[in-house]
Amino acid sequence: MSMSSRITPEELARRLCDATNAHDLDGIVACFAADYRNETPVHPARGFSGREQVLRNWEQIFTFVPDLRAELLGCATNGHTVWTEWEHSGTRPDGSTHRMRGVIIFDVSDGLMSAARFYLEPVDAGEIDVDAAVRRQVNPAAAR
Repeated sequence: MSMSSRITPEELARRLCDATNAHDLDGIVACFAADYRNETPVHPARGFSGREQVLRNWEQIFTFVPDLRAELLGCATNGHTVWTEWEHSGTRPDGSTHRMRGVIIFDVSDGLMSAARFYLEPVDAGEIDVDAAVRRQVNPAAAR
């Protein structure tokens, strides 16, 4: 049994968080299987496969949010699946705040992230209340 296959899904999620906070691209990519599959159900066209895309994504993130910090807010494991709640924050080159929050559900095989359903989204700091938000969702024409 390889060393990586002994790691629990929660330990792997924490390893990913630590590598992210160290801005360790090799460490981040090492958390993912070569044939990793990422689904983004809310944005289906954003799905991808392969750790090469993981590397390209994180290269861009660290370039445009050079002080990025990740916080793993919570984990729940069910067999080979780990539900993780995240907050990413930092500052973009123009001085604006970068903040994302949400859930990523990872499948883990042989000690590596093999697939994910990705629900991490930019925080909307808008001023609309819940009534306006619901109206906008169910009747966009009336919300204008």
